[in-house]
Amino acid sequence: MTAPAHRTSAAAPQVGIGWRHPHYAALLQQQPALDFIEVPSENFFAPGGAALAVLREAREHYPVSLHGVGLSLGSAAGIDPWHLDQLARLAKAIEPVRVSDHASFARVPGLHAADLLPMPMSHAALDTLCANVNQVQDRLQRTIAVENLSAYVQWRAAEMAETDLLNALAQRTGCQLLVDVNNIYVNALNAQLRGETTDPLGDCRRWLDAVQPRHVAEMHLAGHVDCDDIVIDDHGSRVHEAVWTLYSHAVRRLGAVPTVIEWDTGLPDFQVLMDEAGRARCTAHSSLEAAALQAATA
Repeated sequence: MTAPAHRTSAAAPQVGIGWRHPHYAALLQQQPALDFIEVPSENFFAPGGAALAVLREAREHYPVSLHGVGLSLGSAAGIDPWHLDQLARLAKAIEPVRVSDHASFARVPGLHAADLLPMPMSHAALDTLCANVNQVQDRLQRTIAVENLSAYVQWRAAEMAETDLLNALAQRTGCQLLVDVNNIYVNALNAQLRGETTDPLGDCRRWLDAVQPRHVAEMHLAGHVDCDDIVIDDHGSRVHEAVWTLYSHAVRRLGAVPTVIEWDTGLPDFQVLMDEAGRARCTAHSSLEAAALQAATA
């Protein structure tokens, strides 16, 4: 298995973008100053063809992170062998800097859902998650990163907090964690709508304080939409100001973790995406400097 990602210096936090089809040409033609790009694994499963060719071309200029939605790591039905075979083939061809998926389930025998569904926060679910992550890591011969979920339904009984489950997962399997800051905030806002909290930002800070920094290999930033009765993680807008505030807290807590700007719906002009990446770089840099100054004067 590959070694965990190294933290970058305060002067050079790594920042990448989620690379989507409307921006293929702009990236390849402009070759902007990005540290890496992230792509949906499943979009490149087909052997050969134009999609894989364009990814290979991008790989000549940028490291690539593979981010999937289909492993269904939390499924008691286990890992789909075909899906894992395709991911292994793609990882061998691209040699990504990271491979990641979600702490969720999307399949049961005979059915694959069209969404990422939340796992129960239980010891039995943790055992299932660990077994599936171990299987994937053994097949790929590398560590993977597992992302926290934006969840719109909840299991009634919880035996542990989400951060306890994720920390235990990383400890037991040696996997890494992908912390999606927007997902944390979306979940807190929906908890507020359900009357379960009056301090969503405080809850998010406590979440970030509870996750173990040594396990975190990447962070995600994205936009969300408030639909009055529910907040949806739609990846369809600029990062909200509250999420930038939480990202600054996350950097001070977790260090210079490679960060991706995700944008999947209503894709903007390429320069807008690059502006968001630039803000992430500046925010991370200033947050690291603030953390270093605080440590020096403590």
